[in-house]
Amino acid sequence: MANTLRIIQMGLGPIGQRLVQYLAQRPYLELVGAIDIDPAKQGQDVGLLSGTRALGVEVSGDSEAVLRREAHAVVLTTGSSLPRILPQLEACLSAGKSVVSTCEELAYPFDDQPAIASRLDELAQRHGVAVLGTGVNPGFLMDALPIFLSSACQDVRAVEVQRHQDAAIRRLPFQRKIGAGLSPAEFDTQFRQGHIRHVGFAQSIRLIARSFGWTLDQVTESVEPVIAAVPTASSFIQVEKGQCAGLRQVGTGLAAGQARITLELEAYLGHPHPRDTVVIHGQPTLRSTVEGGVDGDIATCAMVINALPALLQARPGLRTMADIPLTHWQGA
Repeated sequence: MANTLRIIQMGLGPIGQRLVQYLAQRPYLELVGAIDIDPAKQGQDVGLLSGTRALGVEVSGDSEAVLRREAHAVVLTTGSSLPRILPQLEACLSAGKSVVSTCEELAYPFDDQPAIASRLDELAQRHGVAVLGTGVNPGFLMDALPIFLSSACQDVRAVEVQRHQDAAIRRLPFQRKIGAGLSPAEFDTQFRQGHIRHVGFAQSIRLIARSFGWTLDQVTESVEPVIAAVPTASSFIQVEKGQCAGLRQVGTGLAAGQARITLELEAYLGHPHPRDTVVIHGQPTLRSTVEGGVDGDIATCAMVINALPALLQARPGLRTMADIPLTHWQGA
């Protein structure tokens, strides 16, 4: 990179702290601010808090003051719900900062939350900055990757993505989100309350459809528990036989009664064959499989870091992974 990119980190949970570690490793990125609402974290050196070297940047709870600092972009990792993080996004954009966020609902909000999408697009354009939601899923495996793979096809009829994960290696919040360790009755209750499911299927499906020029009649989702046949465990959770080890979730985009886009997630403790597979049915049909699967936490943070240079080259406004220049790793 010819110039150093000055970055503010907002949100210092497990993903935010890992992002600080990755930011510290990139010579073209400089962390100039860190924000978190937790008083126990405030006043600490963000590098030491995050398990890396001292970076000379203290965690602050005063987001308004930190956002006044000279910076190119904010990395925002505070939640999955777009309405809940909207005030934070508005504050960042109004301060003239581009934003890349792990908020799943931000990956493609144009159909499900059009008023918010329009508001963010207008605000970003007014201040000459861009805003993007990305991560491993949505952001890569179930949308950007199949969209890019289709570049080698003369025609595409349908898309299938299967993401099979051994969730034992994931962080505790993810294991809780898939219901690991719950009884079937508890799983059902928490699912009905909206606590259990992977957020982002609808966003990925609609992003693929828009990119391919397809008009969908319906987007459906189903979630069911995966019941442990034998005891299993992670570093955080013990799962007994008969309890939920995780979930199976399927999202489908239908047109004229036919499934054009099918996304399947199997995420549970002890999955025997983790892998990520994308199948493009067309001319030619393409199949791409990552045996062992992509590490979700590493890839989420890597996608955010690697998207920063591309985002800062993008046109102002609310952008998707299909709008910005091709992202990639770069070390210098």
